[in-house]
Amino acid sequence: MPAHDLATEPTLVGELVELRPFTGADAPRMAQILSDPEVRRLTGSVDTSAEAEQAQPVDDHLVRWYTTRAEQPDRLDLALVDRATGVVQGEVVLNEYDDDGRVANLRCLVGPDGRDRGLGTEAVRLVCDYALEVAGLERLTLEVFEFNPRARRVYEKVGFVQTGTRLEALVFDGVAVAAVDMELTRRSGSAASR
Repeated sequence: MPAHDLATEPTLVGELVELRPFTGADAPRMAQILSDPEVRRLTGSVDTSAEAEQAQPVDDHLVRWYTTRAEQPDRLDLALVDRATGVVQGEVVLNEYDDDGRVANLRCLVGPDGRDRGLGTEAVRLVCDYALEVAGLERLTLEVFEFNPRARRVYEKVGFVQTGTRLEALVFDGVAVAAVDMELTRRSGSAASR
């Protein structure tokens, strides 16, 4: 079994996407993506529709965030690049690493220009295969809000299975929203074979 390695910043290439380490130069494009009301709502980043409509500023904090992602030894943040255009369309992240269980949380977001084109599905497959087969993780976990069926379908296609539901995981516009917890394990096979 390979040893855990999230400190290595790989470039993963598929047919549709390239996942590569972020640079500070990606901050303006990520600010555009993070300003999309649907991204803000579906990721649980905001609590109200009014907040979802607010733009993400390109400030020193955002530039510093994307500049320093490659320096983080306990997480992996990769830019999701559309190979056809060379444009960043989102991000894939492995975070919340637990060394004892060799488990990490997966997050993925795709901006409006990259949706419904298979980019997210391929990106999730690529990073899951990397995490389980190369980085030596045993299990990946994630949460997806019930009002995001598109993301749930992607995760199911890759092989994630539901492990639980948390009612009222988020309150959006005063309405409780459940989160579905999902996992993919090394024992369940590689994501590429699904």
